[in-house]
This record gives sequence, C-alpha cells and structure tokens, in this order.
Amino acid sequence: MTLAYALGAAIMVACSLYMILSRNLMRTVLGITMLSTAVNLILFLSGHLRSQRPPLIAGSEEVLVDSADPLAQALVLTAIVIGFALTVILAALALRAYRTERTLDAARIDSAER
Repeated sequence: MTLAYALGAAIMVACSLYMILSRNLMRTVLGITMLSTAVNLILFLSGHLRSQRPPLIAGSEEVLVDSADPLAQALVLTAIVIGFALTVILAALALRAYRTERTLDAARIDSAER
C-alpha cells in the first residue's frame, strides 16, 4: 500500500512540474498547489501507515508500539495551512496580473521590465 502511495506522489510531482513549467499563470498556480499536496503526501508517508490501533496508551504501558509517528502528521497539518496561504497569495497575484495586463500568458506580461 505504501508503494502505491509513493507511486501516486511521484506521479503528482511529475504532473505538477509539467504544470509549473507552463506559460499560463493559473497552470503555474495549480502546479505549485499540486506540488505542495505531493510533498504533504510524502511527509505523511514518512510517518509510516502501519498502525491499526487507536492512539491511546493503556495504563500499564508507557509507549504505544506499532503506531504512526505523530510528528509527521503535525508537520503535514502545518504544511497544509502554509500551502493554502501560499495558494491564496499566488491566486491574488495572478488575478492582479490578469487585471492589469489582460492576459495570463507569462511571456506577454512584461510590465515589470518596462
């Protein structure tokens, strides 16, 4: 199952790199968002998916064996929030570029160079 998730993450990274290299600003924004999601999936996989037990420790035990790493899950939750904020900022910049230049083609937007 982990191999399937890793293969899915690799496909997502490849698709996102293809979209980031596009000249269309919205494709670039969506590619960055997809790359963020793929990285979150890779981070989540680093915590191992082997636990079928609830995250409760019995009174006589000090450590729960065969559990997922909670650090990776906390990192993913933080990365989701940061990625969402980054997506909103990039979408706002793309909207601003469209309103001033009337195009989403990155090659035709040259107002910063004038």
